[in-house]
Amino acid sequence: MTLWTLVGIPLLIFTARLLDVTLSTIRIVFISRGLRRLAPLIGFVEILIWLVAIGQVMQHLDRPVNYVAYAGGFAAGTWIGLLLENRLAIGLVAVRIITRSDATELVESLQDGNFGVTSFGARGIKGRVRLLLTVLPRKDLPRVQRLVEEKNPGAFLSVEDVREVSQGYFPATDTGWWGRLRGAGKG
Repeated sequence: MTLWTLVGIPLLIFTARLLDVTLSTIRIVFISRGLRRLAPLIGFVEILIWLVAIGQVMQHLDRPVNYVAYAGGFAAGTWIGLLLENRLAIGLVAVRIITRSDATELVESLQDGNFGVTSFGARGIKGRVRLLLTVLPRKDLPRVQRLVEEKNPGAFLSVEDVREVSQGYFPATDTGWWGRLRGAGKG
């Protein structure tokens, strides 16, 4: 057996699976976030890479290490795809903040941070509360979470993905094609 058979082929299979599963994860995220323009192109490249991986496995069925490389590449690709998706922070999120304490300072901080926010009184299980609603680019979520923790520690916060918006206040922070794909500046 050659070094290529022992090391090269398993490494090729692992790398191909890592790449195609990473692309698959990103493609699925793009589709779920409404970014359907790039998904077919990503899918095309993803399948080309997968064909290389599966072709090598099929040609070398006698080597169990190739199966392990295939499965390992799949697992690593899933992990890397999720990390990448988190770093890209694609799309918009709706944030609900419920607090029993005065939210005036938090509302002002959010507005000073260039976030649109709607605030109104509501009633919770333990009495009166303040409910704040905002929709923002997902990349800005950590900043909003820090503001909430700083200005209203203990406030209830819920976050969910937003597929589409119309109207409202969304400052155009990203320009160019990537900003349009991410959904920044919509509204």
